Amino acid sequence: MTSAQRPSSTGRARLADVAALAGVSVGTASKALNGGGRMRPETRRRVLDAVDSLGFRPNQHAQSLHTGRSWTVGLMTTDGIGRFSTPVLLGAEDALGAGKISVLLCDTRGDSIREQHHLRNLMDRRVDGIIVTGRRTDPRPPLTGVDPIPIVYALSPSTGQADTSVVTDDRGGARLAVEHLLAAGRTRIAHVTGPEHHAAARDRARYAAEHLERSSLRLAGGRVHFGEWSEAWGRRAADAVLRTAPDTDAFFCGNDQIARGVADALRERGVDVPGDIAVVGYDNWDTMALACRPPLTTIDMNLTEIGRIAALRLLEAIDAEADAEADTGGGDGDAETGAGRGGVHTVPCRLVVRESS
Repeated sequence: MTSAQRPSSTGRARLADVAALAGVSVGTASKALNGGGRMRPETRRRVLDAVDSLGFRPNQHAQSLHTGRSWTVGLMTTDGIGRFSTPVLLGAEDALGAGKISVLLCDTRGDSIREQHHLRNLMDRRVDGIIVTGRRTDPRPPLTGVDPIPIVYALSPSTGQADTSVVTDDRGGARLAVEHLLAAGRTRIAHVTGPEHHAAARDRARYAAEHLERSSLRLAGGRVHFGEWSEAWGRRAADAVLRTAPDTDAFFCGNDQIARGVADALRERGVDVPGDIAVVGYDNWDTMALACRPPLTTIDMNLTEIGRIAALRLLEAIDAEADAEADTGGGDGDAETGAGRGGVHTVPCRLVVRESS
């Protein structure tokens, strides 16, 4: 490292040090760190590598005054328990942390008044954008009374067609579960799931039936067993299924709690799992899947990846907005922007095979 590339005598690296090490001007280094400006990806990469090499920490207050950005993002959730929002938050933080952006978590508890209260606070803090998530896959109305800042909906999609939403692929998840059971030689598959008014229950049931029909098969017992998202319902449903369809050789369940209840009921009946009847759940909730006896094969919704992609979409939209404000000349617009990425983006599920199948 040359004398021009060494940190200042104070021991703290300066922006000029980063620029020198990356071989760019101070202005270019600033634009690379701010996420703005039009430059080659390799140039931005050199600047970020220099930041890591020197341990450079930008002055956030100075950056805020210069760029008009607060370097904070709001994450609004209706999931007070955190079962679904926590993995989404972790994925979002991974992506946002790489850009040195802080996350403000707001729990609305599904209350519209509390949501508006948190929204006003986020606006007062001048956040650069908001990620909205929840505990269900049901579509939700867009946020109202929001200043014109980027918003991305994660897991719970917005009903606004122009909004950006990142959701799980329940069609693909149901296909993975059914194909796994069919490959294991199971042909009399029952489906036990949650309340019919929940989108997740309806969608997974519909897709499971569709995939079976493609193999000229029907659900064991001829129908979906809708009920509750609970182990108790899984135990009751297993008994009901086996009374009406005693030749059932597999259960595909709408979530892991139900699947664990089914496995308990089968064990109490002396049924060998998976020898006589296989069981597959949904969610890959470790608390349930690993405590199940035997450990549960299940579908992972990739919640962390949903959060990560939602954050990346939000960053794209924030950068696009900054570029649009800076581009007073109305240039060619050759850079890809988040503004054109509205609509629903689907994240694939994955099958996690354990001893229950």
